[in-house]
Amino acid sequence: MTRIISGFAGSITLGTPGNGTRPTSDRVREAIFSALDARGVLDGARVLDLYAGSGALGLEAASRGASRVLLVERSLPATQTSRKNAALVLRQAPKGSTLTIDVSSQPVQSFLSSNLAEWDVVMLDPPYDLGEIELMHNLAVLVPRLAPDAVVLVERSSRSPEPAWPEGLELDRRKDYGDTTLWWASPTPPVE
Repeated sequence: MTRIISGFAGSITLGTPGNGTRPTSDRVREAIFSALDARGVLDGARVLDLYAGSGALGLEAASRGASRVLLVERSLPATQTSRKNAALVLRQAPKGSTLTIDVSSQPVQSFLSSNLAEWDVVMLDPPYDLGEIELMHNLAVLVPRLAPDAVVLVERSSRSPEPAWPEGLELDRRKDYGDTTLWWASPTPPVE
């Protein structure tokens, strides 16, 4: 069972698409959002959830104060589940809220190549079997779409190597949770 942990939609149970997805555990999601809350980056943030699956990461951000959330997932069952989950969260939004939650059914690389919006928080939770080269391409195309003080989170198997960080993005820290590793990165300040 996957649920929203905190915020205005706290304790809502989210649907999961079933086979082919690997939901982020409650323990890891709690760690992610505790770190994001400590940085004070969620209030009013534009959040991009890549390889969204059920949308749990992006929807947790919405519940905790993000102003815009975009879930990107190419699997049709996962996209349908994300849309239903987004509708559940939006129904709980405070009266007068301007929160928007959208779902894109494009492959991540196609989405990143065509979307020019700027993002404050980006979460990538790709399938563990996604190749390192494809992940590196995702990150490289993402760099010019990041706000100057953006936070990028990559969730991978603890057996996966460190992502190859493209120019313009640097590792802040790594944290292991059993079989899961979280890699935190931020844009490199421009050279003057």
